[in-house]
Amino acid sequence: MARSMGPGVRRDDGVLSCGDHAMNSYLRHGVIAAVTALVLDQASKLWLLFVFDIARRGAVKVTPFFDLVLAWNVGISFGWFQSDSPFVQIILMAIKAVAVVVLAIWMARSQTRLATIALGLIIGGAIGNAIDRFAYGAVVDFALFYLQIGGKTFNWYVFNLADVAIVAGVAALLYDSFLGVPAAKAP
Repeated sequence: MARSMGPGVRRDDGVLSCGDHAMNSYLRHGVIAAVTALVLDQASKLWLLFVFDIARRGAVKVTPFFDLVLAWNVGISFGWFQSDSPFVQIILMAIKAVAVVVLAIWMARSQTRLATIALGLIIGGAIGNAIDRFAYGAVVDFALFYLQIGGKTFNWYVFNLADVAIVAGVAALLYDSFLGVPAAKAP
């Protein structure tokens, strides 16, 4: 059943059409998730760097287990493969670009809303961190969770909202793979 949604746009059971272009309605959710993750990530980093001036303030205790700190991550996830080399940074950007394209194709073909949103979160987070790498030569990390037990401090890796989006997206993909739409049976 088609419903009119304005000039040249109509809706047919999960597919939005505009002229010759069609977009799965789930894809719209994925794009919204990607843009939201990207905007929140970049806004938080810009605010911390240029308004709050975290570089000047240093570590700021927020709770007994959470601090705002400034860490420049020149490596990949969890600080692996740390390198200031411009060549390594270009290689990391190229790998990330290929990954985003592959994830976008997967998102466009996704059959569930949860998987599509999850892929959007991963894409938005990856692009957010890529913008940092391009703009600053490193990823801006700022959130530090830790526990103090018996006089010892146990720190988690310093991270940012892009990392949160990526981890949430991966968790949602795993959830969807176990509980989502069952795979088609072989004939």
